[in-house]
Amino acid sequence: MNRLKIAMMSMTHGHTRKYYQVLKENPKLEWVAVSTANDEVRRIFKNSVDGIPCYDSDIEMLDAHPEIEAVVLASENCEHLRQMKLCAERGIHILSMKIPTFDMDEYDQMIELVEKHDVICQIELELHYNPVVRRMKEISESGKLGNILSFKATNTTLSPVWAFPWQGMPEKSYGKRVPLREGDNRFRGGALCDHPHIFDLIREITGSEFDTVYAAVAPNIRPDIEEEDMLNVVGRMKNGVVFSLDPSWSNMEERLKVPGPGWEVAPKRMEVNLIINGEKGTLMTDCFGPNTYHNGAPNDRYTVNYTYFDEWVGLIDEFVDNIRLHRLPKINLRRHRETIRVMNAIYESIRIGDSVNL
Repeated sequence: MNRLKIAMMSMTHGHTRKYYQVLKENPKLEWVAVSTANDEVRRIFKNSVDGIPCYDSDIEMLDAHPEIEAVVLASENCEHLRQMKLCAERGIHILSMKIPTFDMDEYDQMIELVEKHDVICQIELELHYNPVVRRMKEISESGKLGNILSFKATNTTLSPVWAFPWQGMPEKSYGKRVPLREGDNRFRGGALCDHPHIFDLIREITGSEFDTVYAAVAPNIRPDIEEEDMLNVVGRMKNGVVFSLDPSWSNMEERLKVPGPGWEVAPKRMEVNLIINGEKGTLMTDCFGPNTYHNGAPNDRYTVNYTYFDEWVGLIDEFVDNIRLHRLPKINLRRHRETIRVMNAIYESIRIGDSVNL
């Protein structure tokens, strides 16, 4: 099988650096080029990676490399529609970051684009490839827990705003400035926008869709950002499973421009913990439990050592297979649209201070 000729756009998303090693070392890929959003991003990239051509604009890169078959949209949420249009009209396949857009009209335009031009568009939800999540799903589907009664999940991290400023700008993260609620000086676009994974995983594990959501937002632990960093969501699925979901930026960080050891102030940079209660038993999982931590230098902060299987390997392998077999990805635009619709309903619940029926 010929290696897939792949490129990256913008390089401003928090997951960008996670692709560096995968794109260089995966034998299924030939990393052709990147386009960077600004001079600072260009400098950081060129200091991190040697030998990959770097361009100042997406169009310049695509014109210079007509051989590109696929692109990773490693960009702010507000750029995705423009970049999808560029790619789809050239027949280039797309791996989009986890939030294509929160504007549902834009979302439908994306669906129309990829279907009209017959390109593969896969959404990056890497937790599906986490071995702990996969094992949890196997046990749940085996019936050992009996009928599922409740589902609890945390997807908590430190805030990426200091290293990736666009995530602190409502216009770029949520797509526009929408106040959280009357009398609140914060806007949509914070922690909820960064953590769609658990809202997708509950659909995956329960085999059901959301019925009712109720969300509450807490005072920020970072008073100098203008988006929410702490919230909790409860509700019920259509099959009766009740849930509690926490997608907060509740782990504190050093305010570094480039993430690295010592960025985390708390013992863990991120925590994804899932609890399933069934009629016959309870299953508790720590998706990043295999990691090790030490409280050494720099800054006498806890530092993480990743010891688990890299989800991006499985994600990229599946993306290549979907392209070569021209197969609809499991996490495709139409499927993921419901997760985004639910996240908008959560913001609406915060706005009105009441539950929202879906």
